[in-house]
Amino acid sequence: MKRSLLLVPALALALAASFGLAPVTAHACPGCGCQPKPAAAEKPKPTGDIVDVAASTGKFKTLLAAAEAAGLVEVLKSDGPLTIMAPHDKAFAKLPAGTVESLLKPENKDKLVAILTYHVIEGDIKAADALKAGTATTVQGGTLTFEATVHDDHIHASVNGVNISATDISASNGTIHVIDEVLLPAAE
Repeated sequence: MKRSLLLVPALALALAASFGLAPVTAHACPGCGCQPKPAAAEKPKPTGDIVDVAASTGKFKTLLAAAEAAGLVEVLKSDGPLTIMAPHDKAFAKLPAGTVESLLKPENKDKLVAILTYHVIEGDIKAADALKAGTATTVQGGTLTFEATVHDDHIHASVNGVNISATDISASNGTIHVIDEVLLPAAE
């Protein structure tokens, strides 16, 4: 049974997930086909700012290269606090061929800045708080919509319909939530 929820049950599960207490299924989810994840280990204390933490994983090379090309590295290293919906490298690989290379060109810097700042929210926003609020305004000025979907015995959080695959990764200047696709702001 699949149903969308925006508040109480979703918050309870999101809070449980934040503390590594989310239930784990032993089979693929019939609602979404996801595979069970091992129980979460205790989250380490932040060892750097958003850029340092993202770089330490080795899974955000494209995002960090884009931030460099857009001149946003210093913003992401600032005191913040900031929250970033961080697409991993596989998320960027889902874009049409040549898109990333085109965005990294100096003549496309404004478009790249708009896309990247659409992934950033001012403030240190944890997953449970985002789900409770339902929406957040990005640095770019657009709106992100947060939702939780319950599949029998587990939950999936999403932003603008995109799966959030990891939440509440702490950095000294904010929080990282990992997403499985690049978010694109509405065309003006």
